Amino acid sequence: MSDKQIDARGQKCPMPLLMAKRGLRDMAPGAVLELLATDPGSTKDFQSLQRLAGHGVESQTLKDGSFRHRITKAAS
Repeated sequence: MSDKQIDARGQKCPMPLLMAKRGLRDMAPGAVLELLATDPGSTKDFQSLQRLAGHGVESQTLKDGSFRHRITKAAS
């Protein structure tokens, strides 16, 4: 279960990442953001977000070829 959902399908890099960053801004630490994307580069972008910002990221490829990224906001 997620606290917020963002549909970034059809958006090209860097929009899915920017949309996620905007979505995370007003969320409490530990809250979960779910973002759907079709850009294959989004998986690598979210791995970088995890490494640089400390957020927890789980990514999976869905049956339709899109990607589901679940981002748990890090403590500030």
